Amino acid sequence: MRTAIGRFGVWRMVAGMTPVLAREVEALGYGAIWLGGSPKGDLNDVKAVLDATEQIAVATGIVNMWRDDAGTVGESHRRITGKHPGRFLLGVGIGHREATQEYHRPFDKMIDYLDRLDAAGVPRDEVVLAALGPRALTLAAERTAGAHPYLTTPRHTQHARRVLGERPLLAPEHKVMVGADPARARSAGRKVVSRYLNRVNYRSNLLRDGWTEEDLLDGGSDRLVDALVLHGPAEEVAAGLATHLDSGADHVAIQVLDEDPLETYRQLSQALPL
Repeated sequence: MRTAIGRFGVWRMVAGMTPVLAREVEALGYGAIWLGGSPKGDLNDVKAVLDATEQIAVATGIVNMWRDDAGTVGESHRRITGKHPGRFLLGVGIGHREATQEYHRPFDKMIDYLDRLDAAGVPRDEVVLAALGPRALTLAAERTAGAHPYLTTPRHTQHARRVLGERPLLAPEHKVMVGADPARARSAGRKVVSRYLNRVNYRSNLLRDGWTEEDLLDGGSDRLVDALVLHGPAEEVAAGLATHLDSGADHVAIQVLDEDPLETYRQLSQALPL
């Protein structure tokens, strides 16, 4: 049975998700905590969050296939789900070529890794794949519970749903800043977005999604940054996030760019249909 993650969750770099923050997020009613920044394959960070909470699902966004072998991850998955059944969703992916010396034949790597997770006894409905393009999305639909796209817009979500079909899970990540004026939000958002615009997989996906080369220059156009980092009052940000659901997503993983995200989580919890 697929892990229940609700309609909205929080996405946070693993180093920034403390047990105290995890309990606050759970109390606010979010459905899942996504641990980003390539959590280690021993999944001890996942265990710490699960141990600190009672019901909320925890997902990895994502375990990097190049860094952690599937056998190790499979054993960790067995240990985690034995103690916390039904609460863990294993997100896996290949990351981006600029950060991995061994990066070659990435699609073959994904297939081989999923084969090895199968052999390790990890149920397919407890795995999601970081997927952007059509081939990866199709693989996610065929071999896992679904897809966890990163740095995308509702337009990509609409396309991804068409490729995936009706059944698979679609859980995109989206960045937000609540309450910030447009200039400050764009400045902070551009600082984050610009890290990805020269990475082949994200750049190619944005161009495929209809953005232009000009949109990708100088850290991203205002139009692009505004689309990738929703900002403004909580109600406006919530409406923007809900557009993913209207476009075919089952769940949206919200990444707050403020250093202390809790106040934003609180405001959004009042504005979102959790």
